[in-house]
Amino acid sequence: MFRISLVLKIAIFATGCAGIVAEFVLSTLATYLIGNAVFQWTIVMSLMLFAMGLGSRLSKLFTYRLLDTFILVEFGLSILCSFSAVLAYGLAAYTSHINIIIYLMAMVIGALIGFEIPLVMRLNDAHEELKTNIAAVMEKDYYGSLLGGLFFAFFALPYLGLTYTPIILGAINFLVASLLLWSFFHLIQKKNLVVSAFAACCLFLIFLAVLAKPIIMYSEQRQYKDKIIYAQQTPYQKIVITQWKEYFWLFINGQEQFSSFDEEKYHEPLVHPAMKLSANRDKILILGGGDGLALREVLKYSDVKSVTMVDLDPAMTDLAAKHSVLVNINNASMNDPRLKVVNQDAGAFLKEDDHYYGAVIIDLPDPDTIELMHLYCVNFYRLVARHLRPGGVMVTQATSPYFSRQAFLCIIKTIKEAGFTCLAYHNQIPTMGEWGWVLGVRDAAMDEQILKQRVLAADFNGLDTRFLNNDAMVSMVHFGKGIIEQNQMDKLKVNTQLNPILQRYYQANTWDMY
Repeated sequence: MFRISLVLKIAIFATGCAGIVAEFVLSTLATYLIGNAVFQWTIVMSLMLFAMGLGSRLSKLFTYRLLDTFILVEFGLSILCSFSAVLAYGLAAYTSHINIIIYLMAMVIGALIGFEIPLVMRLNDAHEELKTNIAAVMEKDYYGSLLGGLFFAFFALPYLGLTYTPIILGAINFLVASLLLWSFFHLIQKKNLVVSAFAACCLFLIFLAVLAKPIIMYSEQRQYKDKIIYAQQTPYQKIVITQWKEYFWLFINGQEQFSSFDEEKYHEPLVHPAMKLSANRDKILILGGGDGLALREVLKYSDVKSVTMVDLDPAMTDLAAKHSVLVNINNASMNDPRLKVVNQDAGAFLKEDDHYYGAVIIDLPDPDTIELMHLYCVNFYRLVARHLRPGGVMVTQATSPYFSRQAFLCIIKTIKEAGFTCLAYHNQIPTMGEWGWVLGVRDAAMDEQILKQRVLAADFNGLDTRFLNNDAMVSMVHFGKGIIEQNQMDKLKVNTQLNPILQRYYQANTWDMY
C-alpha cells in the first residue's frame, strides 16, 4: 500500500511539472504567433487556472474505477501536451483566429490537470489520513511546477525549442501512466481499454517525434511568402531569415526587421544625421541593432574609435557575426575590433554604465508590447541624456508617422519632456511603408528650426551611401499637411513607466486621423 501511495505522488509531481511547462509553451506560442506577451501569458495562465477548477468539479462525478480513469487521463494529457505546438503551428497557417485554438488547448490541459489532483487524493485516501494526504498531494504538485518552470527557462526553450519541448512533456505523462499501469496492472478493471490506450499513445508519440519538425517547418513556411533559409527559437524571440531571388528578409517573432532589398532607406537615415551633427564621434553607443546594419553605417566614419552595442539576445548578435547572409549584408561589421557587444537590457545597461558617448543610436523594436515600454519612457530618454558628451546627439526609430501617428507623436513629446530639442523626419521604405525617426540634442540655445537648418547644412553627398544624399534629407525633414500638428501632440500624454500609454497609442487604429 505504501508503494501505490509513493507512485501516485511521483505521478502528481510529474504531472505538475509537465502541466506548467505545457502552459508556458502555449503562452510562448501565443506571444510568437499573436504578439503582446504580457496579455497572452496572462490570458493563457488565467484560463488554465480557471479550467483546473472546472476539472476539479468534474472529477466528483467519477466514483468508480478511479485508477483506470487516472491512467487514461494521463494518456490524454500525454497526447495533448505533446501535440500542442504542432497543432498551433499547423493551424496558424490556415486561420487568423489561432488565439482561440491556443486558449481552448490551455483550458483542456488545465481541466485535465485539475481533474487529476482530486483523483489522486481519493486514490491515496486509504493510505494516509486526510490532512497528510491533502498536504502531500498538493506539495508534490507545487514542487513539480517549480521544477517545470526551471526546466522550461534554463533548458527546454533554449535547447529544445517549441518543437520538442512539448514532446518531452508528453513523454513524461506517458511514462507516469505506464508506471502506474504496469506496476498495478492487477488493480486495473478495464484492462483491454487501458492497454489499448497505452499502445495508441506510444505509437502517437513515436510518430510525432519523427514528423513534428517537418510539420512545423511546413506550417512556418506557409506563413512567409519566401523560402525560409534559417529559423531559431531563442529564450527571447523567434528569428527567421527568408530569401527571394538575391534578396533576404529578417523577421523577429513574425515581424519584418529589414529586407536587403531596401534596408538602406532605413539604416542610412537612422545613423547619418546623428553622426553628422555629433561634435565628437570617438565613442558611439548603439542600443538594439543586433543585426549589425546600423553599426555598418557608423563604421563608415574614420574617426570612430569605439562602438558599444547593447542588444538583449546573444543569439542575434552571434548570428549577425557568423551567418554568411548577415555578414555579407552588414559588411562584417560585427567582427570589427572597435566593437564591444553587451547582451543586456538597454535600460539596465544605461543605469550601470559610466561612459559618455558622442552619439546614442536607438534601434529597438516597435513599441507594440508592454515589456518594451520602459525603453520608450521619459526616464529612459533622461538616462540617454546623461550619457551624452557635450555636443552629443541621440536618435531613435519612432515607428510610422502614418500608420501609427499617435505613437509617433507620443515618442516626440516624451523625448521633449526628457529635455531634448527634437527634429522628426521620415522616409518611405517599400517593404515596410512610411517610417519615422526622432533626432534629439541637449542644447538650450538650439530650437527645432536651428536644428533642422544644421541637419540640412550637413554634407551627405560625400558619404558612402546607397540612398541618402542632401536632396533626400531635404524631403525627409518635411511632412505633409496635418501630419505633425502641435494641437494633436498637446492632446497626447507623455509615456512613463507607471503610465505606459504609448502601447495603447501604437495599437490604436489611427486611420481616422486622415
